[in-house]
Amino acid sequence: MKIRAFVTAAGVGASLLAFAPAAGAYPVKGAPELTHNELYKQAKLPKIACKAAKGRTKASTKKYITKVVDCLNTAWGKTTKDFTPADVEITDSAGEGGYCLTGMKIAESFATVCLRGLQVQLKSDWIKAKSDTAILVEITRAYAGFMQAQKGISKAFDELPHNQKGDELQEQTHRFYLQADCLGAVSMKSLGRSAKNWKPLLTAESPKELKRFRWHGKPANRLYWFTQGYAKGRPGACNTWKAPSGKVA
Repeated sequence: MKIRAFVTAAGVGASLLAFAPAAGAYPVKGAPELTHNELYKQAKLPKIACKAAKGRTKASTKKYITKVVDCLNTAWGKTTKDFTPADVEITDSAGEGGYCLTGMKIAESFATVCLRGLQVQLKSDWIKAKSDTAILVEITRAYAGFMQAQKGISKAFDELPHNQKGDELQEQTHRFYLQADCLGAVSMKSLGRSAKNWKPLLTAESPKELKRFRWHGKPANRLYWFTQGYAKGRPGACNTWKAPSGKVA
């Protein structure tokens, strides 16, 4: 699955995703797969005792990532109707020339949704990291993309009409990626992970090559949606598609 924002970033439309401030409000209408998705009716995710310990070798980090995805499959599988567990592919080099990103070369580690699950490019930065919290934020966000794809949200987002100025696409894109932040926080709560300050962790392990594309909007709104998902622990907290435009700016 290629999310529209990734596809645009690779081609001549990249300027749309550099994003000037929005000119107006663009509520989403006529797209029940987004505004009234069955995902929002799911129960709170259960607490999962996930015994995933990240060592500082390549083998132990691979084992850790695989275990985390297994734990997420367990958590979401307990509450999601017609659930299909995610696969995970861990590779030394992903994205460039591949089918999961745009052909952009990314130097360090990252995780992304890809076909039937997740694809993780594993480099020395994640292997050598002493703490796994920021890494786990990235993995759970990628898993959120997997859930968005599984429940038809990604497809419905791709099919949304928008104006030619790009500001409506901007707001739609914010809604999509802020929802992933929120769903990722739901997963973090299920895994029993906590932090004194989530704000710096939301971007700590994001690839620097992608940070110029302001897909998530304002940092304050990112923190708001992440906090919503973490506090409530259920997907119903993450319906960004019905939120006022100010909450997705």
